[in-house]
Amino acid sequence: MSGSMGTYNMCMLFKRRIRITEAKPPRDVKEAFNKYAEGGSQMTAEQLRWFLVEVQGEKDASISDAEGVVEQVLQKRRRIAEATRRYTLTLDDFHYYLFSAELNPPIGAKVNQDMTAPLSHYFIYTGHNSYLTGNQLNSDCSVLPIIKALERGVRVVELDLWPDDNAKDGVRVCHGCKGLTLTHPVEPIECFQAIEKHAFSASPYPVVITIEDHLTPELQAKVAQMITKTFQDVLFYPQSECSKEFRSPEELKNRIIISTKPPKEYLQAQSGKEKGHNLQKGKASDEQDMSDSDSQEHNQDDEEDGDDELHPPGECTYKSLIAIPAGKPKGGLKEALKVEINKVRRLSLSEHALEKAASSHGMDVVRFTQRNLLRVYPKGSRLNSSNYGPIIGWTHGAQMVAFNMQGYGKHLWLMHGMFRSNGGCGYVRKPDLLMKVGPDNHVFDPKANLQLKTTLKVNVYIGDGWHSDFKETDFDMFSPPDFYTRVGIAGVPADKIMKETKIIYDNWTPVWNEEFTFPLTVPELALLRVEVQEYDMAGKSDFGGQSCLPVWELRPGIRAVPLFNNKGDKYNSVRLLMRFEFV
Repeated sequence: MSGSMGTYNMCMLFKRRIRITEAKPPRDVKEAFNKYAEGGSQMTAEQLRWFLVEVQGEKDASISDAEGVVEQVLQKRRRIAEATRRYTLTLDDFHYYLFSAELNPPIGAKVNQDMTAPLSHYFIYTGHNSYLTGNQLNSDCSVLPIIKALERGVRVVELDLWPDDNAKDGVRVCHGCKGLTLTHPVEPIECFQAIEKHAFSASPYPVVITIEDHLTPELQAKVAQMITKTFQDVLFYPQSECSKEFRSPEELKNRIIISTKPPKEYLQAQSGKEKGHNLQKGKASDEQDMSDSDSQEHNQDDEEDGDDELHPPGECTYKSLIAIPAGKPKGGLKEALKVEINKVRRLSLSEHALEKAASSHGMDVVRFTQRNLLRVYPKGSRLNSSNYGPIIGWTHGAQMVAFNMQGYGKHLWLMHGMFRSNGGCGYVRKPDLLMKVGPDNHVFDPKANLQLKTTLKVNVYIGDGWHSDFKETDFDMFSPPDFYTRVGIAGVPADKIMKETKIIYDNWTPVWNEEFTFPLTVPELALLRVEVQEYDMAGKSDFGGQSCLPVWELRPGIRAVPLFNNKGDKYNSVRLLMRFEFV
């Protein structure tokens, strides 16, 4: 099938023109068409239904579902007139359907998990320093990254509140205290208003605002007034200061939740000020590192006053707004992970502190996260807003693996991949293995060598769309690109692996048709990584797109996989045709 032309320089004197062809159906697609069309040149809606049931694993597909697919394909291919005469597809129509990321995506688009369990039973899409536009040192603070994160489905937004005599209300949102960073502040009321407007644009499930609070009681009262006035009836008021169990995402739909340390006397909060200002130098020890973010939230107790007074809606005290108390208990790591029968709370650890906890107290972390919330945040030395590997947090049950959403790269791709699960609603139910309690209080051991549970077979057929989304010389000035695909698993150490296809030279529509096999011990925590590179003999390969998909939600059969850029934004046209099968 003919396509457009590309022009390339040859030896600086000559030009060559190369025809860019459209992707043709691979062998497996042709064989499937011939089988289900029973050797004919047209596939009926009933024949398509059998294909959906037997190959695509859509056991409940009805004849009306198949007719709907046929009508959409013909409509998109501007052949709607044919749909009024007969519901049939040609081979090219069938291939068009399979290669459409809109009509034939690799995972579902709807919430499919039980949302009635306590919040501690879910991984939650969590941002870190959500107001920063770039690096941690001198980028501007703005509401724009908050809005973008919420529109992507992020459910936890972090705000750092600092006193500022020059600010309108005496409070600013900024990263770090005066003199340590050069970030330009933003008004807290602007952040609250942006959250109120965009909180539920991507998901109806609750948004948690985690506050790193450096304020006096007077300024806390001002912030409480801002919060109650902005969010009004949408704000969730806790019934008591001490909850025995968190509520569920379903109960908290369309609600805003405040999480921060319970306020103490301001001078008491200042007692550890010097420790809290180690933004650039890092922490002196892991035990200083066991509570919130990079600063003073590390320096308070998590003790409650034991007051069970109810807080009626509209009450404007700062303390009454805190639905998820956070903080650091007295003592070391073991004490921090203590599970209390009559109280749930949120604990925060830096990525480094989590590594230490995982090494020495891994099963204690799992026990803690079965009832309580654990937030993990990037170490302070990540000034360029890079991120850490999130898998270790998830394998230990950490609900809030906090990421710099304005960042880029492989670890952020994994975060995006995890939260494509469950319809992209921002809450993913933790697998049963992390919630089970066996004899002698035994829980999942992240270090254990587990038996093989299933095997995923992946076939990478073809790729297309680069010639639409890129300039013809973006990859190579002198010839079409030389694409290859890396495909593999991110998960527990036993499942982690990456493999590569062969290189297809000088072709905008590469055909690989290669199959890979991935044995999995914990498929419930496995993410399928797909990455296309353009081979460069002279140096580092050029990036051609990536996707990351939750293995537990992969739809079997032949599927179109859309690719995303380095920051996780979806390309308009670039996609791969792949096949998934569990054996």
